[in-house]
Amino acid sequence: MADRVGVAVVGLGGAVATTAAAGIEMIRAGSNDLQGLPLADRAVRGMVDYRDLHFGGWDLGGDDLATAARRHGVIGDRELDDGAAGLSQMMPWPAVGSTDFCVNIDGANKIVAGSHRGAVERIQADMRRFREEKSLDRLVVVNLASTERLPDATAPSLATLEAFERGLDANDPAISPAMLYAYAAIDADTPYANFTPSVAADVAPLADFAARRNVAVAGKDGKTGQTFIKTVIAPALRDRALHVDGWFSTNILGNSDGLALDDPQSLASKLGTKTSVLDQILGYPVENHIVMIHYYKPRGDNKEAWDNIDLTGFLGQKMQLKLNFLCKDSVLAAPLAIEIARCLDLAHQRGDGGVQEQMGVFFKLPQTRGGVPVHGFGEQQLILDRWLDGDK
Repeated sequence: MADRVGVAVVGLGGAVATTAAAGIEMIRAGSNDLQGLPLADRAVRGMVDYRDLHFGGWDLGGDDLATAARRHGVIGDRELDDGAAGLSQMMPWPAVGSTDFCVNIDGANKIVAGSHRGAVERIQADMRRFREEKSLDRLVVVNLASTERLPDATAPSLATLEAFERGLDANDPAISPAMLYAYAAIDADTPYANFTPSVAADVAPLADFAARRNVAVAGKDGKTGQTFIKTVIAPALRDRALHVDGWFSTNILGNSDGLALDDPQSLASKLGTKTSVLDQILGYPVENHIVMIHYYKPRGDNKEAWDNIDLTGFLGQKMQLKLNFLCKDSVLAAPLAIEIARCLDLAHQRGDGGVQEQMGVFFKLPQTRGGVPVHGFGEQQLILDRWLDGDK
């Protein structure tokens, strides 16, 4: 009998999570042919089958997943009636939330805990109950919640694991909800991935904690649209000796991710991950690299990403490249979240703990064990392929 793996999602009622859960429900019902899943054609020994993934998780909104999916508008009634009807029976668990860390996102479905330690205990109790109720063999935690503001990097509790433990006991306000979920997962020997730009398992104490306990962690900020295209094109421009004089990127989107990013502090977290790739790929600083993100409610999940690239070529001649990517944000992100969960579970089975650098292909700012992250898409994919094939 095949192993059953649970995917405990932080932000289960969001557009990405409901899309991912609906896709798996439709695969199980036979109404989805695995289209759009990057690793669907890979036969990797030990990797869990899509049909054996089971979703649950936390959200500040208390609506069942079918209601949440209809609100997001990514999944239509046809899909919800054709295999994804099970979403109506899926209810999110109360979540840890903080309007200090995420100004524009709040809800009534909150964990009531008097302390950070109490919140961690509630999170871990939910994980245990999920395993028992769904008869799961293993579990992974994936953060798909809204983007938090950057924490105070100088806070003593974020310096070492021992200081972080003291900060938990003292309810240090520098410790964010994302960090509490990451700590809870690592402490429960459960693999954890951060698909958001929020600071979580990449903060020094938690990266150290994951290494000590040999728990697989990966992140951060899913590489789905504009940055994905950027990391495909930039290596080609470099290899053809086309100098990038400037790269102007702008985005408009109207989903809950866009609403969260309408707060300048949350936006700063996102821009930090989106602007980090070019200099490393090209090998020189791009002086005029500008990235802008605008919340535009009428678009919903239908994001538009527009890029203008100014180039200098042979004999100093100036050229331009313009790109316009009209995409469905969650349709790009959901398959990656699914594959991240499968790869994390595989790493756990192989005994690969700590930061999983081979999963960098999925992220805008790949977490490393201390080195410089690889950003070029082709090189990242090759690293993942070798790992999947067992060539470590």
